[in-house]
Amino acid sequence: MSDTSRRKFLAATGAGAVAGTVAVTGSAEATTRSRGSAQEEVVAFVADHRLAELRLLVGEREIVVQDRDLVNRILNAAGGE
Repeated sequence: MSDTSRRKFLAATGAGAVAGTVAVTGSAEATTRSRGSAQEEVVAFVADHRLAELRLLVGEREIVVQDRDLVNRILNAAGGE
């Protein structure tokens, strides 16, 4: 699947779920956005939790973040069987 169609697919199917997940996974401490934060849609994708790798699709860019705590919080918030 090409990067563009993958982004469109993920944005269409997961944007609402991810937005809900991000809202649920917020920490107890209030965090403010920095001036350099994303201004466009952001889709978060966890392909393999064992790698603690989070892929962020921001507009036309893909950013890979290694953050085990954040990956675990997203997966816990998403629930599952």
